[in-house]
Amino acid sequence: QLQASGGGLVQAGGSLRLSCAASGRVISAYAIGWFRQAPGKEREFVAAISRAGTRTTYGNSVKGRCTISRDNAKNMVYLQMNSLSPDDTAVYYCAARATVTGVYYSEHYEYNEWGQGTLVTVSS
Repeated sequence: QLQASGGGLVQAGGSLRLSCAASGRVISAYAIGWFRQAPGKEREFVAAISRAGTRTTYGNSVKGRCTISRDNAKNMVYLQMNSLSPDDTAVYYCAARATVTGVYYSEHYEYNEWGQGTLVTVSS
C-alpha cells in the first residue's frame, strides 16, 4: 500500500516536500512515479525514479524545479518541489511498479499500484 503525504497550502515561490510511504512491501523492488491531476485536467507525469535511485526523469513542466529521491532503507520516496506556482496546484499521487534495476516509467498506465493523493495548493 502506498500513501502520499506532505501536501498543503503554500505561497507562490515556496517549496514543499512530498513523501510516498510504502507499507506491506519492500519499496526497493519498485520503480516509483509521481503524477498530478488538477481539477478538470488530465493526469500529468511529474517524476519517476528507478529502484535503486540511480536513474530519474522529470516532466517538462517541473524540470529544474523538482527533485525525486528515495530512501529504500526507510521504504520512502520523496518529491522536493521548489519555485512553486499556482499552475502546480493539483492532487499529487505516487505510483509503483515492480521492475528490474535501472528502469523507470513515465506513463500512468505503466504503473499498477497507486496511493491516495495529497493535495498541493499554491496561492498567488
